[in-house]
Amino acid sequence: MLAYGLGDAGTGLAATQLGFYLFPFFICAAGLPAYIAGSLLTVSKVWDALNDPLIGWLSDHTQSRWGPRLPWMLTAALPLGISLAAMWWVPPGGVGQRTLYYAVMAVLLMTAYTSVNLPYAALSTELTPDTAIRTRLNAARFTGSILAGLSGLIVASVVLTDGGGGYLAMGRITGSIAATATLLCCWGLAPYAKRAQRPTPNNEAPMEQLKRVLANPRFRQVLGLYVLLWFGLQLMQVVALIWLVQVVHVPANLSTWILLPFQVSALLGLQLWSMLSNRNGRVTTLRWGAGLWISACLLSMVFPPLPESSGLLQLLPLIGLISLVGVGAATAYLIPWSLLPDAIDADPSKPAGLYTAWMVFGQKLIIGLTMSVFGSMLSLTGYVSGSEAGCSGALSYIPQPDSALLAIRICMGLLPALLVVLGLVVMRGWPDRGAHLQKAAG
Repeated sequence: MLAYGLGDAGTGLAATQLGFYLFPFFICAAGLPAYIAGSLLTVSKVWDALNDPLIGWLSDHTQSRWGPRLPWMLTAALPLGISLAAMWWVPPGGVGQRTLYYAVMAVLLMTAYTSVNLPYAALSTELTPDTAIRTRLNAARFTGSILAGLSGLIVASVVLTDGGGGYLAMGRITGSIAATATLLCCWGLAPYAKRAQRPTPNNEAPMEQLKRVLANPRFRQVLGLYVLLWFGLQLMQVVALIWLVQVVHVPANLSTWILLPFQVSALLGLQLWSMLSNRNGRVTTLRWGAGLWISACLLSMVFPPLPESSGLLQLLPLIGLISLVGVGAATAYLIPWSLLPDAIDADPSKPAGLYTAWMVFGQKLIIGLTMSVFGSMLSLTGYVSGSEAGCSGALSYIPQPDSALLAIRICMGLLPALLVVLGLVVMRGWPDRGAHLQKAAG
């Protein structure tokens, strides 16, 4: 459990920092217009999606004494750390040169990210056939991910004081952590990976693979849930820092620290939902967590700006709201991945890498395309980026037109709430074959 929990620490740390800070970094320290920043996020996510089926297929067909997954993780650990650090450098030159640099780095970073994360995720199905242990493995996985993300937010809060230089220092520290955690995971899992279930070789063409996985009705439900919940979660992550500084008027020096309650509450929520999933069923637990999440989203949309010179007392309602978001959003980490093995078990050959790849492919492709729309929407509504007004630190306050502020509120509140509601609709009729049912039957 400890070794498996370390496996998502590196990629979880990368995902948290990229999710919360990359868009603000582009429009602030790197001085890029919002529509270019959104397009770069699209390049990152679309490439991340396109390489998933390929790496999943190659991982399924890899032969080694440690199984098919660990060689990929070992090989990609150092490239992940190096490219994560390089992503936060502001190169010399104009907007065109910087855009090209970040596009290339996004491709390199997402290739290393997928080479670690996708084989690692497939291991949760292959290490054991027991549903309860699989749920515990995924709880350990996302506990490691959230703890690593929390450490990344703490590092960011400490070092993001001098614009591009602070971001580069953050990248160097977190890149080192990501590579080290991945290597330790491989070392700890090696004895268990040798005995794990091996995938049946599959020589299907990509379109045949797609037809196969979409013919599985349980997988269609899990895929729909995963896409919708993670679209809502990542949209809130991208908007969060902008919402705090530009809409709620949190001082720039406090904005990065205000993100910490989200990560802490998500960690606590993960333990809560894991316990309730094994006791009451995963879909029932999803409904409870989603209800909290939807309520928090709607409150975020109408949260008023803070008065000037706000003290700790005035910040408490905001901290409470962010904590509520974290507890509810923890279901997006745990529930879809704990349901995926049930869908894989419905396929006689159980190609875990194949199903994991196509699940992540759908999520990343839709999110990537949407990020471009978000960046364009900010530009169309008159959002003023750092390239136009100057910037220092993580993100400086810049007066924005009402149209841009409304767009930010909608992306922080209404849209995520609607996506979570649709996720609940998708899961109607799921036969929740939870561990609590197995115990009752026994």
